[in-house]
Amino acid sequence: MQIQNRKMLWFVAAMVALPVSVATAQQARRVDDSALKSAAEHGEEWLTYGRDYEQTRYSPIKQIDTSNVSRLGLAWYYDTNSLPGTVEATPIVSNGTLYGTVTWSVVFAVDARTGKEKWRWDPQIGHQNFPPGSAGNPNKVRTGPSLCCGPGNRGVAVYDGKVYVGTLDARLVALDAETGKVVWDVRTAGANEDYSITSAPLIAQGKVIIGNGGGEFAVRGYVTAYDAETGKQLWRTYTVPGDPSKPFESKAMEVAAKTWTGEWWKLGGGGNPWDGISYDPDLDLLYVGTGQGGPWVRRYRSPQGGDNLYICSILALRPETGEQVWYFQTTPGDEWDYDSVQGMTLANLKINGKVRQVLMQAPKNGFFYVLDRKTGQFISAVPFVKVTWATGVDPKTGRPTEAPNVHYDTNGVTLWPGAAGGHNWPPMSFNPDTGLVYIPALDSSFRYIQAPEFKPELGLYNWGIVFRPPAPGQAPPPSSRQGFVLAWDPTTQTERWRVPVMNGGGIGGGTLTTAGNLVFAGDGEFMALSADKGEKLWSTKLPMGFASPVTYVLDGKQYVSILAGRAGKARIYTFALDANVPIPPPPAPATPPPPQGQGGNE
Repeated sequence: MQIQNRKMLWFVAAMVALPVSVATAQQARRVDDSALKSAAEHGEEWLTYGRDYEQTRYSPIKQIDTSNVSRLGLAWYYDTNSLPGTVEATPIVSNGTLYGTVTWSVVFAVDARTGKEKWRWDPQIGHQNFPPGSAGNPNKVRTGPSLCCGPGNRGVAVYDGKVYVGTLDARLVALDAETGKVVWDVRTAGANEDYSITSAPLIAQGKVIIGNGGGEFAVRGYVTAYDAETGKQLWRTYTVPGDPSKPFESKAMEVAAKTWTGEWWKLGGGGNPWDGISYDPDLDLLYVGTGQGGPWVRRYRSPQGGDNLYICSILALRPETGEQVWYFQTTPGDEWDYDSVQGMTLANLKINGKVRQVLMQAPKNGFFYVLDRKTGQFISAVPFVKVTWATGVDPKTGRPTEAPNVHYDTNGVTLWPGAAGGHNWPPMSFNPDTGLVYIPALDSSFRYIQAPEFKPELGLYNWGIVFRPPAPGQAPPPSSRQGFVLAWDPTTQTERWRVPVMNGGGIGGGTLTTAGNLVFAGDGEFMALSADKGEKLWSTKLPMGFASPVTYVLDGKQYVSILAGRAGKARIYTFALDANVPIPPPPAPATPPPPQGQGGNE
């Protein structure tokens, strides 16, 4: 009888516990359209590349603030076992898992509490570090995709149990979020075409939006939407016009063709959207930034000049169809690799006494732009770094006023910013509490020299300029370069403060800002700065080559994570208050890192 009672008690206890267990198992939050739309309101996770659709990289978490950030210590680290090359990924944190990418489009998933690996996926891309025919590959052997600026990748997107990644060989792949198994795999370009993907996808209305790189190789840019569930292509929007003897894909392409001359379509034209995409679900507009023309030298791609729409532009598109609603071109007729693909931040700002729905961008050309994001109307633009290629912009149209003799010939000209840009791929952040934007900025110059002859060839740098990447083991050509974190007031278009990064000749990683009045940034030295004044409150040395930091909360504890390590096997370093794991020495590189070009960074 006593045994029976014990069995009965065990059975009852098990039945009572069962719903709790089931409830615990069901606590995983579904990442759907509603979750992505409301991501800005919740700080526990980091669900998109920019943390929210507005790409603010602002977290409302303030457990770590200016009063206690000095207590930060290493909580865990994860060795990615990656090959050398630029690390650029912003991790995604969802349901206790941190998802990231490293070089050659490798994806990993780790426990966000401990760093223990859950799975790893390798697309098995041929590891070609140099374009065929370059100094590093004189025999023109094609063993992998043609790459502008190293085998980096900026991260993944998550949605409805899947993880999405674009690969260096121009595929878009959906992986099971729990196992890393391939769900579907589609080609976004031909297998032997000079396209690549280094950007993170964006999910909008159940569609995976992805652009591509390749402007360095003079291909025709486009952005594409795929069904998130099946991988079916839904629409494709080109950024520059094709052969005018054939029907134009849209009215926008017909308009653009009038701004080109010669036989540009035989070279491709460029305009690749290789990085920034933002989304306003209320206005139902996608914002896509486009890259430089291909080739760089306008007289080779458009001999009689012209603005060459829509290179170096911001395009507003309908996510349902890809239809262009408006555009704004930051650098008409660009010849200097002044891409406008850099992250576009959406915010509501009070300007001249009126609250405006704005889009903010700090592109490579060195001007900080504020536009009306509903209409594309120009509001203001002011240089945020040294600028010599233009003397200003028209206050009504935003069109730049070019300085004399900036369109170079075979004699060359030195300009600021250089081809590395005043701001490149490292994302900026916006703090609504301070009203400031935090830009990983760069003062740099570059000497532009037109090549005396130009013959485009598949797999080669079709730039039209005299420049060759350094041979293996050689340093890149010297130039004036100073990287710093810049706090910028977008309402007054003025600098508030700046802090140099340890790697002064580089651009550092992206910035993260929080409700704790903090900005996290740096390169070589990971820093926490006060968001209002730029005071350095905490720092730690990490391997050179930073990506972009994120923050999240698990079990009531706030963490800050960053991917670092360009030359060796990169690591994820994760910090928390009063954590005390010793920072390990950097792993030795297996091979020298691939060369990094002066421009592009696609």
